[in-house]
Amino acid sequence: MRFLLMHRLDERASEAWNPSPEFVERMGRFVQDWIDRGILITAEGVHPSEKGARVRKERGSGVSATDGPFTEAKEVIGGFALINATDRAEAVAYAAQYADLFDQVEVEVRQVVEFEDLPG
Repeated sequence: MRFLLMHRLDERASEAWNPSPEFVERMGRFVQDWIDRGILITAEGVHPSEKGARVRKERGSGVSATDGPFTEAKEVIGGFALINATDRAEAVAYAAQYADLFDQVEVEVRQVVEFEDLPG
């Protein structure tokens, strides 16, 4: 099974968006370990919302786009990892290891819908 781990960071914490060389090195070792063990499919960090946009389509209306930053959001997605795990419990255990890399973070764990999961 595949699971998406999305980590959320405080948008206002500048240190969250400027990782130290030590953090980058620690993350690099962690990523390589998970690749070697067949856990990690891909992982990326993202820029703060000030460099992003939000695209919205509502029923009966057109598509609209809004440039960031998104002041109503305190915590925003700071990055993600797509992993392999045998079940949700294992994915949560991996998420705990992932979260342990950070000083303060929230990691959301979501199972990926596979084609065979779809009806029909």
